[in-house]
Amino acid sequence: MPKTLIHIHTGPENPTKAALGLLVALTASKEGHEVSLFLAGDAVHLLSADHADLTGLGTGRIGDHLAGLKEANVDMGVSGMSAKARGYDEALLDGLNAKFGMPSLLLSMAETADTVLCY
Repeated sequence: MPKTLIHIHTGPENPTKAALGLLVALTASKEGHEVSLFLAGDAVHLLSADHADLTGLGTGRIGDHLAGLKEANVDMGVSGMSAKARGYDEALLDGLNAKFGMPSLLLSMAETADTVLCY
């Protein structure tokens, strides 16, 4: 099974691009890929319930994609530095198969992936 890493660094300021990254991750999971996701920069805002209703043009609703990724138990790394700088703590990860990490986690995830896509 192919291993796919989706790295999202786009936040709520561009819901179409951010939702596209989540949609691609969810689609890859449904098609049998072993998917991992890493959110950094403003993308950490996407995990906040405040942004669940954001919808990209033709790319879907952020909250729906995150619910699907949660249901599929997709591994998720979240930049701890990005989250802290934006005022988030461990509560941001509640209910997700997610952990905070440093850039070394992103590098490790990329090294084990067959394909890396960035949004």
